[in-house]
Amino acid sequence: MVMNRDDIARLNEDLLRPLFRTSGRFYWAALILALIVIVALAAWGYQLWAGFGVAGLNRPVYWAFYITNFVFWIGISHAGTLISAILRLANARWRRPVTRCAEVITVFALMIGASFPVIHLGRPWLAFWLFPYPSERRIWPNFRSPLVWDFFAITTYLTGSTTFLLLPIIPDWALVRDKAKGWRRKLYSVLALGWRGTPRQWSRLETAMHIMAVAIIPVAVSVHTIVSWDFAMAPVPMWHSTVFGPYFVAGAIFSGIAALILAMAILRKVLHLEDYLTPLHFDNLGKLLLMMSLFWLYFIVAERLTVWYGNETSEMAVYWPTQRGPFAPLYWTMIGCNFLVPFIILSIKQLRTVAGTVVASSTIVVGMWIERFLIIVPPLERKYLPFAWGTYHPRPVEIIITAGTFAAMALLYLLFVKFVPIISIWELKAGVRQESVVPIPASLLRAPDLIESPSPSGLTRGPAGFSREVS
Repeated sequence: MVMNRDDIARLNEDLLRPLFRTSGRFYWAALILALIVIVALAAWGYQLWAGFGVAGLNRPVYWAFYITNFVFWIGISHAGTLISAILRLANARWRRPVTRCAEVITVFALMIGASFPVIHLGRPWLAFWLFPYPSERRIWPNFRSPLVWDFFAITTYLTGSTTFLLLPIIPDWALVRDKAKGWRRKLYSVLALGWRGTPRQWSRLETAMHIMAVAIIPVAVSVHTIVSWDFAMAPVPMWHSTVFGPYFVAGAIFSGIAALILAMAILRKVLHLEDYLTPLHFDNLGKLLLMMSLFWLYFIVAERLTVWYGNETSEMAVYWPTQRGPFAPLYWTMIGCNFLVPFIILSIKQLRTVAGTVVASSTIVVGMWIERFLIIVPPLERKYLPFAWGTYHPRPVEIIITAGTFAAMALLYLLFVKFVPIISIWELKAGVRQESVVPIPASLLRAPDLIESPSPSGLTRGPAGFSREVS
């Protein structure tokens, strides 16, 4: 089987089309999302001018929507780098069209999540107090503060995730450079970092990607563990628990996979990538989502059962409002969204279709946001002493800022797709001979645009270290 230049051109055309062709829908979508983000920034500016009173934050509930969003977005970030690294190390062949879609979510979700501690500050211009920098006053941040732990964890994870995202993009940027003209060619020449596809470059790229895949997994696990310690280290009913570390990590992966499925479904529909993001990808991710749903149920039952069995007065004052009190509708909606609906859909093979996994993922994203809200607000309303009890009601400013972060995520993703191939072209070509799930002839690896200079043995070397005979 020999693939001709027309076949190569078809593949490149499908995956590079968003970079070179811009429809009116792109501009309209970008404009609408940008307007929502601007309104959210205006709401934050109003909060700075008028004070936190306009946000509904008051004694005793000083954490509410903003910290809920912080935990939610940091959890969503686990969709990408962690899942991609595990699939790369496991050499899962079906991963190739999925990895970049996932890795992008990590970087943007981390950026949005990291902004909420600043949004939550009454004086955000003093946010640098969290940074461990040398001070002429010899005043250092309080290293016992979870906010400082978050700074170290998120900075490390963001740096590693950005590196892990950019490394495999370099060969694709070189491909765009060779096909672009004018200012685009100059831009992608800089981004490609002089990539020529030599055997030495491929070897170094593969080594760097493998090192990053191994290193990023413990970093990703530690980040959400540290986020859980923001709560577990505080003497608040139902927070001071040793289960919070693995509970938060499992919930982060759970919500992250759901967000990845939604992003893939939108890309598949809008960019016409049905031949690349196939039902098999959604089926495999649906199975993983089903497993994480069972893990999540285990942790929620373990947490609630131990609180009920212990029957401590302070914890029961928080427990019962979520089971049959004012927070009960939210709690049982969370159970339905995170377990009942996904279990019914994903456990039946006939329902585990593209549409089925999208429905299950949509409910999970909603349910996991509610879960983070229920972790934070009810315990703060019912602390140990009744005289410190209070109530919380969200205000329009908080709701607008929350909506703005979702719009910001969509806008960043939209702009990324405009400048970077959302599916790794070179990885897709490299995996064809390994029985890739993408319906492309196996001889794609013999394509002229992948063949390098012949070696003395008469073989050439290309992506992923494959050796091939020269035709």
